Amino acid sequence: MKLAQLNIAKCKYPLEAPEMKDFVDNLDEVNGIAEASLGFVWRLQDESGDATQIQVFDDPSLIVNMSVWEDVESLKNFMFRTHHRDFMRRKGEWFERLSEDSYVLWWVAEGHTPDVHEAKERLMHLRENGDSAYAFTFKSNFTESDIA
Repeated sequence: MKLAQLNIAKCKYPLEAPEMKDFVDNLDEVNGIAEASLGFVWRLQDESGDATQIQVFDDPSLIVNMSVWEDVESLKNFMFRTHHRDFMRRKGEWFERLSEDSYVLWWVAEGHTPDVHEAKERLMHLRENGDSAYAFTFKSNFTESDIA
């Protein structure tokens, strides 16, 4: 089993706005760090190399990021122990605070690449039902053995 994750963010400004320049200008670097991280398996991207133009929700200001990792620790290492951490600290400059869960984790079978519909369904399930082995957050951290 591998760990899939989806996170969403609601942009305060259009991606082309000067206020978003630091975020947009560093997407390639941060995505490169992810891809070079131990435990990285896959990430959602379009022909531009990122996922900012992939619209999953009705609101065009909601952007998505989705990836697959070997395990929870690999994802946490990327998020909190690389340069990615510096951008997370600045997220208030670029993104609105969401009142509902903005990310979801779930286990996928070896070789399965999740799609955005699956990811959105997992996020909606989490929002409606809370943490479960089907859709969870770092707070609960269900293991792959919990889904059997």
